[in-house]
Amino acid sequence: MAHSRQAITIDGHSLTLSNLDKVLYPETGTTKADVLEYYDAVADLVIAHSHDRPATRKRWVDGVGTAENPGAFFFQKNLENFAPDWIARRTMKHKDHSNVYPLVNDRATLAWFAQVAALELHVPQWRFGKNGQPKNPDRLVLDLDPGEGVGLPECAEVARYARALLEDMDLKPVPVTSGSKGIHVYAGLDGRSNSQKMSAVAHELARALEADHPDLVVSDMKRSLRPGKVLVDWSQNSAAKTTVTPYSLRGRLHPTVATPRTWHELADPNLAQLGYREVMERVTQLEDPLAALSAARDNLKP
Repeated sequence: MAHSRQAITIDGHSLTLSNLDKVLYPETGTTKADVLEYYDAVADLVIAHSHDRPATRKRWVDGVGTAENPGAFFFQKNLENFAPDWIARRTMKHKDHSNVYPLVNDRATLAWFAQVAALELHVPQWRFGKNGQPKNPDRLVLDLDPGEGVGLPECAEVARYARALLEDMDLKPVPVTSGSKGIHVYAGLDGRSNSQKMSAVAHELARALEADHPDLVVSDMKRSLRPGKVLVDWSQNSAAKTTVTPYSLRGRLHPTVATPRTWHELADPNLAQLGYREVMERVTQLEDPLAALSAARDNLKP
């Protein structure tokens, strides 16, 4: 991908890649070609965790910019009208409109997203069924977001508290350093309960963590309550909400990644968000910590 324009074929789908030398992360010199290389390296993992889920993309057409001059971005829900016709899609009807969402179901689709500078991919906790209708959620997520004055170590501490509660529910939680500031804690579900019920369960978990650790945890989203504490954001279990896909790049100043981690790693005092080069090397050496969750999802009965 040294040239600025290149025609390729992925799994029988043809697409043209352009502006490959365009810098999308100025502070690290990371180009579109680098982004394509990353998503090619982790494609199977991204697909495993986002398959059949409606994908909202966060696009930085001119790159993420710098600290002094941040790049403009926008959320893309509807599939672009210039998108290839081979991209899988589903239509969702809302009260006053409909959206046509793409599905991240193959490597070619992921490459096309990178081509249009969709650096971040966000999906809900549910999938479409074969009938094209949303199924019940197959995973629960708690988003641990640090307020002013706290950081990743405090998020890791809260993640361990959340782990204990989830394991008491016979769930098997897995942490994901978000690639931004905090940590996501995922747990696989049996698909028997709807999003409204699981959102209520997540809310109760957040309240329980706040009650047990009031000096560190807050479950209310009011900005005034968050300094010095970790917000346990339970709301992303709503059917209408999304969470950044595991192994997605983030549109930060540096190209960090939402990376599934082990609980042993979370105990490391030097725990840090990982960059895309680190993740590319990591996936060649370590099994995906979230593999069991996606395997359980695939075994769910209709």
